[in-house]
Amino acid sequence: MKGTKRILFILGAMVIVIVILSRCMNVAGELPKDIRGEAYTGAATCIKCHKDLSQSYAHSPHGLTSKPVADAALLKIFAADSNNFLFDAHQKVTVEKRDSGIFQVAYLDGKAVRAQKFDIQFGSGEKAYTYAYWQGKKLYELPLSYFSGIRNWAISPGFPRNTFYYDRGITSRCLECHGSYVEKKLTQKSAFVVDEEMERGSLIYGIDCERCHGPGKQHVVFHMENPKEKKAKFIAVYKTLSRKQKMDACGVCHSGNTLLSQKSVFGFKPGDNLDEYYQRDFVGFGGGNPDVHGNQTTMLTGSNCYRKSETMTCQSCHNTHENIKGNLTIYSQRCISCHQTTKHSKATLAKGLLTTNCIDCHMPKESSKMITFQQAGKNDLSAYMLRSHHIAIYPVNK
Repeated sequence: MKGTKRILFILGAMVIVIVILSRCMNVAGELPKDIRGEAYTGAATCIKCHKDLSQSYAHSPHGLTSKPVADAALLKIFAADSNNFLFDAHQKVTVEKRDSGIFQVAYLDGKAVRAQKFDIQFGSGEKAYTYAYWQGKKLYELPLSYFSGIRNWAISPGFPRNTFYYDRGITSRCLECHGSYVEKKLTQKSAFVVDEEMERGSLIYGIDCERCHGPGKQHVVFHMENPKEKKAKFIAVYKTLSRKQKMDACGVCHSGNTLLSQKSVFGFKPGDNLDEYYQRDFVGFGGGNPDVHGNQTTMLTGSNCYRKSETMTCQSCHNTHENIKGNLTIYSQRCISCHQTTKHSKATLAKGLLTTNCIDCHMPKESSKMITFQQAGKNDLSAYMLRSHHIAIYPVNK
């Protein structure tokens, strides 16, 4: 009799497990496919339960760091400003609308010699937009970028100053910080040359939800099956991560340009050790003098604010779901939350209302050593100014 009960109990348990699994499989089967694999579900699924966060994030610099070019947006830009760049009396590049889209067209002595279509836009536009075009399975940067500070076109950073150039390749390494995924194929051409091809249709634009929170399908299936459960399951919850894990999650894209990639950070998930993906050069190990472009985590960790705190991370000041770029008052309030008793000298107090702008004094804009650009009609390169994340007491007259 006991054996019969035991068998019935086991069979009953198996039936329950099968029912649960079948329900989960049905739910999972309803979710959209994602090119990154079965564990992913895509940002469109996240929107169903996180509509407000998704809408806010879609307009943030992370959400806008890359996207397909929309002709209407481009037309607004060059309708209000000059649509050409003169290199000299013989050479120029113009932005032109044609039947199949909008192009950057190079002219030599009045004759069009090269035309490439705007396909991809990089950047949120707060400082600049840089553009690229597809040629087969390769991506190339266009010669002109649009700089918000001057409200005009200028030569793309790092491009030749005296002639137009269309052949600067953009690799998957660039997209690892300006996108969420792209499928690639590597071919060893020689001992030192590797050719890369990327599938245009596989590109996931911007930094999406699962790039920062990890694969979400299991999370979605669980909460669809258990709608009363409000505690997030099977997804990265940042408040549960260690300080290093939080910094590593941001450091994937904010650790600078001197890192040597050991493997693609498309595979990085919150909680992973970033040291397994990047190897620092000798300058990085020694502290060096990190460039203001892209080195936010390096500069922050060298600040006394960070060193003297046991809990400070990027998230102490930044909520990546919101778009408050340039709102110095809000950021200053976050400074004051930790520095309520700070006293300033008379010279500092004379500069203005401290409660609304801690930032310009303690995190001033500095010119990048890596990025400059040339404006039309000017021989000297223009500085590309970015906010320093080395929080410090700078000279009063700076």
